[in-house]
Amino acid sequence: MWYLIVVYFYPVFSHSTRLLAATTLRNVLGTRNLAEILSERESISIAMQTNLDHATEPWGVKVERVEIKDVRLPQNLQRAMAAEAEATREGRAKVIAAEAEMKSSRALKEASDIIMESPAALQLRYLQTLQSISQEKNSTVIFPIPIDIISAFMKKK
Repeated sequence: MWYLIVVYFYPVFSHSTRLLAATTLRNVLGTRNLAEILSERESISIAMQTNLDHATEPWGVKVERVEIKDVRLPQNLQRAMAAEAEATREGRAKVIAAEAEMKSSRALKEASDIIMESPAALQLRYLQTLQSISQEKNSTVIFPIPIDIISAFMKKK
């Protein structure tokens, strides 16, 4: 007799279990952020299976497995996520560029300190720069004049 009742009420159990599954899914997903939802489907399935099995046990229903096949996002949310990911990548790139610029400026400062200790080294660097400028195919070449020569002309006026 008991089996006949279960068979008779099967549509009720099925519908109630579906509604409970939808509610449980909303509750489980509500406790996680979007990245966790996309990456932790298995743990979500386990949490849902545990919750559903516990809730349907008084009905005589055993939930053995819950599987999340796919997570579909609305188009506007996909665009927002793509924009956020792009902004994150750009931010990381800016940080990397700033760190490289800082290392470069420190190296230039050290080189400047070394060159400033020896006027001959400064003159050699000046000549190397002139040589590299002369090898380029430029129609105009500007020769930088040391500031001490310019200051001598400024004093005469």
